[in-house]
Amino acid sequence: MHPWSVDAALELNDVTIRVVGRTLVSEADWRVEYGQHWVILGPNGAGKTTMLSVAAAVRHPSSGTATVLGRRLGRVDLRELRRCVGLVAASQRLVDEALLEEEAATALTVVLTGHTGTSAPLWDRYGEAERERAERLLADLGCKDLADRPFHVCSQGERARIRVARALMADPAILLLDEPFAGLDLPAREDLIEALEDLAAVRPGLTTVLVTHHLEEVPATTTHALLMKDTRIIAAGPVDEVLTGPNLSACFGRRLRLDTIDGRWYARALRL
Repeated sequence: MHPWSVDAALELNDVTIRVVGRTLVSEADWRVEYGQHWVILGPNGAGKTTMLSVAAAVRHPSSGTATVLGRRLGRVDLRELRRCVGLVAASQRLVDEALLEEEAATALTVVLTGHTGTSAPLWDRYGEAERERAERLLADLGCKDLADRPFHVCSQGERARIRVARALMADPAILLLDEPFAGLDLPAREDLIEALEDLAAVRPGLTTVLVTHHLEEVPATTTHALLMKDTRIIAAGPVDEVLTGPNLSACFGRRLRLDTIDGRWYARALRL
């Protein structure tokens, strides 16, 4: 556990976020304990990614208080705090991939850049210990055989798992995943879900928060869920208490039937 780690991994108290007069998150109260695995679900525009940006120490609340790894935002150097937070976000992809493709980077090189938090590799900063850690992370994510493959020729599913390994390179206390399944086909989605489930077993102390629109993308290792609608949290707590038909119907504004198979969740709309 990181020396900054105090009490909860993440705590939001009455957090509201406004941008150019528009409210993106309203009066949010949320607490994430170390070792928990959360999913944030909700329709487009609910405020999911904005919530995650606070957890990632990328954005300050407009009002209320946010504490990440025991440090209150507004009272700490965010650049230093962000080194302890692993983030996989769609917004990172275009810039990172453009730079890395120019370098003809291998999957191992991409993971190594997570050690320095840079898009381009800084070779003088990577020793044998860093290389061994990068190789181990690729193995943990089911990508051991991809180490020497150029990143730009990897499939979208392989890239998704490599990005997670990269986010873990700095040994963060919390891993945040903002729609990591976007653009993946079914086999690639299932490979990434399996990798995340294996990761929960291999690294039991790691705290994770996943943002997604789709119930089918929620790993079976998820312990807690948060539902958002119209900028507000409408339910949060242990996954079996939150992921219910009535709660999901209220969240998405449709009558939904919820089923579970082998610990995974599935939903479909009911005819009126």
